[in-house]
Amino acid sequence: MFKKYCIAVLGFVSVSANAQQIHDKGKFQEVKPGYYQNYILKGIEDDAEEKKPEPKKKVFKIDVSSMDVPKSVDEFKSWWINEPISQGNTNTCWSFSTTSFFETEVYRLYKKEVKISEMFTTYWEYIEKAKRYVQERGNSHFDEGSEANAVQRMFKMYGAVPFDDYTGYLPGQKYFTHAAMIAEMKSYLKSVKESNNWNEELVVATIKSILHHHIGIPPVKVKVEGKEYTPKEYVSSVLKLNMDDYIDVMSLVEKPYWEKVEYDVPDNWWNNADYHNVPLDVFMSIVKSGIRNGYTMMIGGDVSEAGFDSHNNVALIPSFDIPSEYIDEYARQFRFSNATTTDDHGLHLIGYMEKNGKDWYLVKDSGSGSRNCGKDSKNFGYYFFHEDYIKLKIMDVLIHKDQLKSYLKNFKS
Repeated sequence: MFKKYCIAVLGFVSVSANAQQIHDKGKFQEVKPGYYQNYILKGIEDDAEEKKPEPKKKVFKIDVSSMDVPKSVDEFKSWWINEPISQGNTNTCWSFSTTSFFETEVYRLYKKEVKISEMFTTYWEYIEKAKRYVQERGNSHFDEGSEANAVQRMFKMYGAVPFDDYTGYLPGQKYFTHAAMIAEMKSYLKSVKESNNWNEELVVATIKSILHHHIGIPPVKVKVEGKEYTPKEYVSSVLKLNMDDYIDVMSLVEKPYWEKVEYDVPDNWWNNADYHNVPLDVFMSIVKSGIRNGYTMMIGGDVSEAGFDSHNNVALIPSFDIPSEYIDEYARQFRFSNATTTDDHGLHLIGYMEKNGKDWYLVKDSGSGSRNCGKDSKNFGYYFFHEDYIKLKIMDVLIHKDQLKSYLKNFKS
């Protein structure tokens, strides 16, 4: 009798547990033209002429139609930002997201509103890439992508300027477009390698001439409130930001925890080894407590997922990928190691809300997908990231060191 009772109780517990499990649904969705096709490409005359209609295809995505997800930016507590700006037809999200982050930092620290040029930083990043390409005899990655700490590096080396002093637009241009520019630079560098003509001065001069043709000549001085500054002085005297105050944090099992390590991705083209590697629970604590304490952060990771829905502005991890309770450091590392998690986008995390016992984060984006909701939507230029998405798919964050005070003492160096 006792044995039968136990079996019955266990059976009831099992059924109850299964009843509580969430089973997300997926569906095949036809890929529809979005903001990129309808606005950016149509706003770039050359690309619009050359672009052929793409064949219709379907992708497997989460079905959020019956899910309780955030619907509006108004649901979030967020901190000051400039309005989202489109990166256009470029792969320079790293510059847009990190520049936005530093603009917010100036406001957080000094209550001063500034708009900084993304293209000034991008210009000098290409120059440094070209120099390293020569120094490494062609064995250095040269492309549009980079990392958040590249912006720190360029601010220290070359400074920054206000957006209005160097927009990167040519006369009459509606959207940034770098496709022809990057193709021209890569073709030239390929010829340098083939001819074994490793003249750094000549290479830099040629790369500069290509950049000048496509995005203009950067200023050597700017005027702010009647006073003239060099780009370096603009950072130190106007923005008043100390680049050494900002730390890049990551969490991967493949590297020792509590050490500064290299982030092994192509966009870390100069092999920076200043990433602070921490356990995943610490990584998440930094994000959760940081945004609540008024610290926004630049985040970088993977946005090519079945749970990433640009038309509904949400990013979450479906149960058919991995249930929430199984997301840990090994699930994270496994996906990074087999390249199902890639370092393909940079965004600016600016706010949060709690829903059903979990965090959702408000994320500002320069990419086209976040604009598929339409220009009249309040959500235009934003995403809503579930905390599980951050935990599994966001690889690194750049944040002010003051938010890391309690953790920095644990580092060996």
